[in-house]
Amino acid sequence: MPPSAGPVEKPPAAASASVVKPAQAYVDAVNAGDLDALVTSFAPEAEIVDVSRSIRGHDAIRAWADAEVIGGTLRVVSIVENRPDGQKLLVHWAPADSDGWRAHYDFTVGDDRILKADLQYA
Repeated sequence: MPPSAGPVEKPPAAASASVVKPAQAYVDAVNAGDLDALVTSFAPEAEIVDVSRSIRGHDAIRAWADAEVIGGTLRVVSIVENRPDGQKLLVHWAPADSDGWRAHYDFTVGDDRILKADLQYA
């Protein structure tokens, strides 16, 4: 048996965790340009807070995503916080024809759907 090199440090829980399924479905839908999949990643009465605007329900989410999200790219940089009801992500969001910027996307989830997404500049 080789000698031990000392204790092995574990990364923080947030660094080794996975993106929760509903949030990953949202990220995947954005990157695939799939408006229907994006909308169905949300519960029917879900709310998005886009900086200071409130967007509520599937119809409003569809209109917002079609006008402002589809065509862009979204990359998860890191998981900032894990909670029993969701997680906060640091992302790089780039609308079409843009270099983009970093933002915090805070997802509250339930029953494998997004209940609330709070999207704020980082």
